[in-house]
Amino acid sequence: MSGFRTYFSQDFVAGLLVFLIALPLCVGISLASGFPPLAGIFTAIAGAVICPMISNSELTIKGPAAGLIVIVLGCIEEFGGNGSSGGWLPEDTTAYKATLAVAVVAAILQVAFGVFRAGILGEFFPGTVVHGMLAAIGVIIIAKQIPFALGITDASGGPLTLLRQIPSFLQHANPAIAVIGITSLIIMFVWPIIKVRSSLLRPIPSHLVVLLVAVPLGMYLNLTTAHEYQVFESRYTLGEQYLVRMPERMFGMFDEIESPDFSVLTQFRAWKWVFLFFMIGSLESLLSAKAVDLLDPYKRRSDMNRDMLAVGIANFGAAMVGGLPMISEIVRSRANIDNGAKTRFANFWHGIFLLLCVGLIPTVLHLIPLAALAAMLVYTGTRLAHPSEFRNVYRIGKEQLLLFVVTLVTVLATDLLIGVAVGIALKMVLHLSNGVPLRSFFKAYVEVEDVDPQTSRIVAKESAIFSNWIPFRRQIEDIGLVQKRNIILDLSGTTLVDASVMEKLEQLADDFEQEGLRLELRGLDELRAVSEDAHSMRIRGLTPVRRLTIVAPPELTRQLTEKFVALGATGYTETPCFGVGRRMLEQEIQEPRPQTRIEVIMTHAACDLVLDFLRNDIIPDYPVTVCVETVDVARVTSFIGDLQTPPHAVAHWKCLWVPEDLQSCGRHPSAVMQDTFVGSGER
Repeated sequence: MSGFRTYFSQDFVAGLLVFLIALPLCVGISLASGFPPLAGIFTAIAGAVICPMISNSELTIKGPAAGLIVIVLGCIEEFGGNGSSGGWLPEDTTAYKATLAVAVVAAILQVAFGVFRAGILGEFFPGTVVHGMLAAIGVIIIAKQIPFALGITDASGGPLTLLRQIPSFLQHANPAIAVIGITSLIIMFVWPIIKVRSSLLRPIPSHLVVLLVAVPLGMYLNLTTAHEYQVFESRYTLGEQYLVRMPERMFGMFDEIESPDFSVLTQFRAWKWVFLFFMIGSLESLLSAKAVDLLDPYKRRSDMNRDMLAVGIANFGAAMVGGLPMISEIVRSRANIDNGAKTRFANFWHGIFLLLCVGLIPTVLHLIPLAALAAMLVYTGTRLAHPSEFRNVYRIGKEQLLLFVVTLVTVLATDLLIGVAVGIALKMVLHLSNGVPLRSFFKAYVEVEDVDPQTSRIVAKESAIFSNWIPFRRQIEDIGLVQKRNIILDLSGTTLVDASVMEKLEQLADDFEQEGLRLELRGLDELRAVSEDAHSMRIRGLTPVRRLTIVAPPELTRQLTEKFVALGATGYTETPCFGVGRRMLEQEIQEPRPQTRIEVIMTHAACDLVLDFLRNDIIPDYPVTVCVETVDVARVTSFIGDLQTPPHAVAHWKCLWVPEDLQSCGRHPSAVMQDTFVGSGER
């Protein structure tokens, strides 16, 4: 509790600013999930009061998240409800209570996982598949919320159907409501750009600006009273159906409390949703908590098992009173950090503000237009499915983009569970096709030896992939973090190290650094990276590079070689020779003249720089011949210079001697020719 007193002012202010973001989001997520509007606020309050007392995650904000909308609404629809679309009917209440029962059981599973320290199971799922699932959730949110932002309350169908109907939604939109929705959406996109330019506006969240604009617009349109209006020859209705439904009296929130209907647990279909609530909720919460730890300016690390226990208990409490499932929410957590929060009590204060707001001024909340909330969720969906997600995945590797797109499309066409399963199955098939032994899919093959009293060396065999990462990680942690030893991890004996493991090894290295230890990776230069990204998959095999051969007058040799090294060459060969060029033959000169043959093996990027230099500065003025061919090398890092990678990743070579049997063709011993293309200047 010392942090409560010491950092009271910072946490109080941060909690207030996060509350301004959380209030409309909690209501909007609740409505989009098919729950009553107050259910999301119940969840945020439960997370704010319970989690700080159990979890040591200092800066995460617990509450309902857009990523869970799809599974919660799916469960509601499974039991015959459709939320508040078209009014709150008896069947909606039945479905709501059934979903609460599902959430209670999922929360108990989360508690069990926390108690038995099984939080590490969240490490199993490949990052690209998870991102593909989240992108699909973003598309589904956009598809389902666009009609509400345009004033259409009777839209139905799956996400692909709704996306195809967007032109129809625009054609049949309620103009007055569409003005509120479109204006709100513009603010959500434009305000972050505006506030970057002004330190005074920076603390004001875009969600608050939307409310400050949308609520007066709703009052101007008199949405609290049912009436009609005409635009050209069409008539439209306005009324309270376009506003958030709230209690009509102070502390009327307690009348909204509902209890679960546990009788539905006798139905087989309920357990599918229990698993989805548990799996997706736990995974998103763990990933978000880890992301927030990386943003923590004090580099504090959360105990993921303890955090899972806290989320499970809070979810149990929220579901028992009618709340949505919760996770560690990344957007509000980032706002919490940006607004100066120091401890977990900022989360507590944001919950207290929510409690006071919904308890004391529910009639004010009733004035919030549903279209404004829908616009906020459309914006959230675009962040989950942003085009940059596709670019980032593609940079890691083409196979990662394939996984991402297949998972996304499958989720849209079927459901979350099938989409994730297909993504994982596809990743396994790709690994098999790349030579990963089947026996190493779920078992980590390692050898351990002591280097000195403080350091151990772990030699990995077979493969290091997402499906055997958990035992692989346990081995590293048990020897390193538990026994307080530095680790040298040798990956040279593996067939494949996948992108998920590359990313997780980077995070694990940070954990070692936090403990004053070192995790050093070796042997990656023996494997081929499928892209230039640091997290790209590594495969045993040769790596394509370029071999550049230049025949030039001897007086140019020093100028050329110095420039090649400056542009990234890690070495070169220089061979005196004699020759006759086309110009000399045209002048009937038959006597060979002295020449120098220079050969350099370079990465594609460095070779492009050298070719630009030769084309612009050398070929127009000097008689030289330039040849380029693609070759495969066993160790690509031998040809990557300081300008291309950090110094610790570079292994330089300089060829001063070539075996006699290779001199005639000028090949470096470590290069294997694959295919050839030639460009030349006149000599």
